[in-house]
Amino acid sequence: MQRDKNETDIAKLTGQVTKLISLVDYQIGSVVSRTIIDKPTGTLTLFAFDEGQGLSEHTAPFDALVYILDGEAEVTISGKPSNLKQGEMVIMPANQPHALRATQHFKMMLVMIKS
Repeated sequence: MQRDKNETDIAKLTGQVTKLISLVDYQIGSVVSRTIIDKPTGTLTLFAFDEGQGLSEHTAPFDALVYILDGEAEVTISGKPSNLKQGEMVIMPANQPHALRATQHFKMMLVMIKS
């Protein structure tokens, strides 16, 4: 059922001018995500993190680009933290441990290319 809803959402967005930042909303004490594109070759997912929320250290088998749409975040890659603000991006390399934490609430776009 979720897959059908996501496909319907994508169909509504296709060919429409849309502000990315408006496609995901903050929720107190939570991390919210919305997949915009989900293909075998890659994904585009939007996230909204409330202040203090994050994703614990993990790895992914593919490179991923994080672009900050709003707010500020600390992104740690292989033990090296970087502070990112609105309009900034970082590429997280495949198979390297990384984590994200909201230093204030923030929204981001995550683009993962699988091939």
